[in-house]
Amino acid sequence: MQPEERALVIACGAARMIGILSLPAQSGPPGVRGVVIVVGGPQVRTGSHRQFTLLARALAAAGMPVLRFDYRGMGDSDGPVRNFEDVAEDLRAAIDCFQREVPGLREVVLWGLCDGAAASALYAPLDARVRGLALLNPWARTEEGAARATLKHYYRDRLLDARLWKKIASGRFDLLGAARSFVGVLRSALKPAGPAAAGAGPGDAQACGAALPERLHGALARFDGQVLVLLSGADLTAQEFAGVAEAPHWRRLMAAPRFVRRSLPKADHTCSRREWHDQMTAWTAEWLRAW
Repeated sequence: MQPEERALVIACGAARMIGILSLPAQSGPPGVRGVVIVVGGPQVRTGSHRQFTLLARALAAAGMPVLRFDYRGMGDSDGPVRNFEDVAEDLRAAIDCFQREVPGLREVVLWGLCDGAAASALYAPLDARVRGLALLNPWARTEEGAARATLKHYYRDRLLDARLWKKIASGRFDLLGAARSFVGVLRSALKPAGPAAAGAGPGDAQACGAALPERLHGALARFDGQVLVLLSGADLTAQEFAGVAEAPHWRRLMAAPRFVRRSLPKADHTCSRREWHDQMTAWTAEWLRAW
C-alpha cells in the first residue's frame, strides 16, 4: 500500500505555513517517532529534483510519518522571507501541528540539508521533543573556512582537469583573472579567526558574536539525542564542514557513540543522482531503525 499524503495549514503567529504530511499505510505503535524535513534556503518543501518529496515518501513507506513544509516567506507560506537563524518559531509550530495530526507522536527527528541542517542543530536543544538530527552537508560557513575548502578541493581538482589545460593551451583561458581570484581566496584562507570566534569557548553556542561553527558545536554539545551526519564528497559546503570537524573539540564531540557519520565520495550538494539519493535515504532509514 502507498503512503497517504495530505496538505496541512500550519499556524505560526499571524502567518500560515503550508506543509505536506506523509503517513505510513499502517499506523505505528504508541510513542511513534516522526521526521520533520527542514529545507535549506531559499528552498521549498519539494526540494531540488523532488529530493524531499522522494525522501518523505520513502521514509513513510518504511513506517515513519514525515512532515515537510515551507518556512514563513518561502513557497506557499505567508510572511516575510527569513534566514535559517530565524526559524525557531516555524519549527516549533510545525512540530506542534505534527503532534496534533499524528496521535501518539512522542518524539521527532529533524532532517535538514545545508542551512536547514544548521537551523535544525541550533533548534534541537531548545525542544525536548527533538530526539534525533539527520544533517546532510551542514552549513558552517565562515569566510576563511570557505576559502580553505576552495583551495583544498576546488583548485586541486581544477589543476588535475585536462579540460583546463586545453583551454590554457588554446589561449581561451583568462590567466590574469584566474590569478586575481586565486590570490583573493588565498588571502581569505590565511586570515586568522576573528576575535569573537576565537574568544568563544567550544561549548558556548550563545557567546555574543561567536562564529557559526562554534555556535553549532555548542548546540550539538547541549543536545543529548542521536545525530547522523551525511557528507557529499563533491560539495564545498560539505568539505568546509569536514574541515571544521577536524578541530580537536569537534573531534571529541563527534567521537561520541551517539554520532554517526557517513560519506558519499562523488555525490554533489543535493545528491542529485538517483543512486546517491537512494544511498542517503537508505542510510537515514537504517539509522532511524537502530535506536
